[in-house]
Amino acid sequence: MKLHITVPSPYARKCRIVALEKGAAVEEVAVDPYASDPRLVAANPIVQVPALETADGVLTDSPVICEWLDATGSGARLLPADGPERWRVRRLETLANAGLEMGVKRVLELRRPEHERSASWLARWTENLNRVLDRLEADPGIATGMSLDMGRITAGVLVTWVGFRHPDLDWADDRPRLVALQAELEARPSFAATRPDA
Repeated sequence: MKLHITVPSPYARKCRIVALEKGAAVEEVAVDPYASDPRLVAANPIVQVPALETADGVLTDSPVICEWLDATGSGARLLPADGPERWRVRRLETLANAGLEMGVKRVLELRRPEHERSASWLARWTENLNRVLDRLEADPGIATGMSLDMGRITAGVLVTWVGFRHPDLDWADDRPRLVALQAELEARPSFAATRPDA
């Protein structure tokens, strides 16, 4: 299997973490989406990472890739197969993914020439991101000492990535539970091996 990635991508990082946690034999292929790397174009027509090449075809979209790795890998499930616990984990994962989406939109807007940037959109995405972080701070699923799941992985990836890409936001202020979650998760080998600033 080949997983097309960029090291700073939080979406690729989620997949890399799950692959490591599940013992999946994945070859990482570092690509440049902005240069329309032909290897990535062949795998994903919209030229985005991550993209996972499997024997049965290519999977795109990090939640889909993570669920596939979880289902086919070894060890405890990171996404419960069914029941209320599945939906609890999915809610947390979806909320953290929404925060990543707001953060990525903010990055892309800030990369535009200053005279082309939209102050109103930047403000909206920043407000939305902060609301996501506040909601995560209050979520019981981020408490330290809980077993690893896709919701916790995604929340941990989000806060580390926000600190990496948006140091001006001071995400950790008044969010001690997220700070504790980050410290707990970043100590895991799978997180340590996939840091966005590596």
